[in-house]
Amino acid sequence: MSKEITNLHANTAKVCTIYFDGACPLCAKEIATYQNWQGAERIEWIDASRCADIALGTQLERTQALAKLHARDENGMLVSGAAAFVMMWRQLPALKWITPFLGQAWMIRALDYLYEGFLKIRPLWRKPVQ
Repeated sequence: MSKEITNLHANTAKVCTIYFDGACPLCAKEIATYQNWQGAERIEWIDASRCADIALGTQLERTQALAKLHARDENGMLVSGAAAFVMMWRQLPALKWITPFLGQAWMIRALDYLYEGFLKIRPLWRKPVQ
C-alpha cells in the first residue's frame, strides 16, 4: 500500500466504534474479515478482551462488552446485539445495501432472538481472558 493511501486511511473520520470479544475465536475471525473490507477504515475496532478500561468509554462495562457485540455511533449512542451489527454493516459497502431492511425494528428483534441463541453456545469456543 502506498504511503499516500495509508495516510488517507489514517485520516478517515471514524463514524462508529465496534466493541468485540477478541478472546472468542469465532468472533475474532468474523471481525477480522470485516476489518479487511472496504469501509472498515471508518470504524474504530476495540477488542474488549484486551483494551484498557478507558477504551470502553462511558455506559459500557467490560463484562457487557464481552457478552455481546456493542457499537457506539459518532454521537455517543451505544447499542448492542443486532443493532450493533446493523450499525457496523452500514459502514461496509458490501453489506450496506441490506441495512434498510435489517435495521427495521421488527427485524432487529428477530435477529436479536437468533443472536441470543448463538450467545448461549458461544462459550464453547471462547478462550478465558487473562
